[in-house]
Amino acid sequence: MAQPIETIAQLFYEAAQRNLPDALAARRNGSYQPLSHAEVVAQVERLALAMAARGLQAGDHVAIMSENRPEWAIADFACAIQGLPDVTIYATLNAPQAAFILRDSQSRWVLCSNRGQLDKVLAHWDQLPTLEVAVLLDGDLPEGTGHRLIHWATLQEEGQTMEARRPEVRTWGDRRQASDILTLIYTSGTTGDPKGAMLTHGNLVSNVLAAETIVDLTGRERALSFLPVTHIFERMAGHFLMFHVGAAIYYAESVNTVAADLLEVRPTVLASVPRIYEKIYAKIYDTVSAGGLIKRLIFHWALLAGRQALPYLLKGQEPPAWRGMWFRTAKALVFEKIRQRTGGRIKFAISGGAPLGGKIMEFFWIIGLPILEGYGLTETSPVITVNHPGEVLPGCVGRPIYKEWGGRPFVKIAEDGEILCQGPNIMVGYWNNDEATREAIDPDGYFHTGDIGHQDEQGRLYITDRKKELIVTSGGKKIAPQPIENLLKADKYVSQAVLIGDQRNYITALIVPNFDGLVRWAGYKKLSFASHAELIQNPLAIAKMRSRVERVNVQLSNYERIKKIALLDHEMTLEGGELTPSLKVKRRVVNQMYAAQIEAMYSEPKD
Repeated sequence: MAQPIETIAQLFYEAAQRNLPDALAARRNGSYQPLSHAEVVAQVERLALAMAARGLQAGDHVAIMSENRPEWAIADFACAIQGLPDVTIYATLNAPQAAFILRDSQSRWVLCSNRGQLDKVLAHWDQLPTLEVAVLLDGDLPEGTGHRLIHWATLQEEGQTMEARRPEVRTWGDRRQASDILTLIYTSGTTGDPKGAMLTHGNLVSNVLAAETIVDLTGRERALSFLPVTHIFERMAGHFLMFHVGAAIYYAESVNTVAADLLEVRPTVLASVPRIYEKIYAKIYDTVSAGGLIKRLIFHWALLAGRQALPYLLKGQEPPAWRGMWFRTAKALVFEKIRQRTGGRIKFAISGGAPLGGKIMEFFWIIGLPILEGYGLTETSPVITVNHPGEVLPGCVGRPIYKEWGGRPFVKIAEDGEILCQGPNIMVGYWNNDEATREAIDPDGYFHTGDIGHQDEQGRLYITDRKKELIVTSGGKKIAPQPIENLLKADKYVSQAVLIGDQRNYITALIVPNFDGLVRWAGYKKLSFASHAELIQNPLAIAKMRSRVERVNVQLSNYERIKKIALLDHEMTLEGGELTPSLKVKRRVVNQMYAAQIEAMYSEPKD
């Protein structure tokens, strides 16, 4: 009888027995180059031997600053086996932000993917008292820095000289325990300095094993990894879970190359945050809108057929009689062509990291790309709930992965509506921050998520909003912004939307138009403009966007309705500082950056 998996080290070695030829793959010199399980194990063990020979001991912290690539996974597994908690740092962070995490985590080593990442470290090394070594994965090492720099290839060569000792590494893995700290993942810091959530081997393993029982990953799976592995969602679902079930993991070069990578990799499973699905949804509608009248009529007829079939699809059933015939015709004529643009093999997709709009989820189910939405946080490893196949409800994030744990409810709702959770997936606490830990985990062991929600009679969870993001108007009305923003983003003319109104007497919104659609509309109207900035100043364009907002307003209570809008001429981005690495809006930053536009909406009487 196989020994139950309790640590990531055990998970690694058990999965590696499959010996796939393409356990990990990345694009090199224009094409995907695979690594077999045997090659991955060899590189993991050589790296572990080299790090140990250079003085790293169990308990030391090793930081990783890199984009998704095989070396990220190899370093992660080597650290897990050796007992080195790794500190994951988003490659998109600027130098001061990265330095804060390196300093706070007391990292001894840092692995940098390229010179750009290494330069961030070098710029602040003098303020990092515990940092001893930086490892460069790609490129030439700079000279004359005065610091200890090592190339990744050198560590692999050093490990290879100890080839006969590779079996020792597995014995190191056998010493790991479920309670050992596996990783420090720093929260995005939308409400203050980032905090390092300490997650154990047992935390992540419990989540992997729970997820495995819910989703059908029994075939020869192939996953496309494009969300940052630094993020807990991709780390568990796209990294550990995929490796555990024997899926081949292919790394996209970037989010910008995903469309091309989908066609080449042809994945069977996809994990993403809602922003990516929103972009795909908008692109499909733009393509249809740019087509001829017949093409548009066929598409909308097909969607009508899909909506008739949707209640059956969500339950995993075939639509009956004429509905089924109508839907199968629509599928053959329209939806299968859309599926082929994603590689044509996706069995299902997973959404997490932020709420997914119900209309967008329904659309993907109709076209044959079923999405299972889940809910969780960094501190919960991350999954708390997920929609099970056959019982999907748009707007619902599913049932808890456990009904009870330790004889107590796994999930419960506090008196103020906050969602609480206790169980094997809850972090140990925040690194070097006892006060924040006490605020997050109550004496009964329940983690306070900061999210507001409710459960229905079947125990399925619905998220209302973030507790700290609720808008409270000057009249005392409480408004959850995310559901309204999702309604706005489901409109083909809206790319992004942020609701404003806290301590104000009415609600307004910052809106980034979908410029592909708006520019096309402006062409029909023969409007002249030299730039997006000029277009959004045109009274007709403003009126057009206002009319799209009114379509949402009719669905809202009077106090929720958007009275004024301000249009932005560019997308809010991670690079611009408005979004977190998981592409959620940093509301505090947005309020500061667009203070002038916001104040202008409140300086004159409302409409």
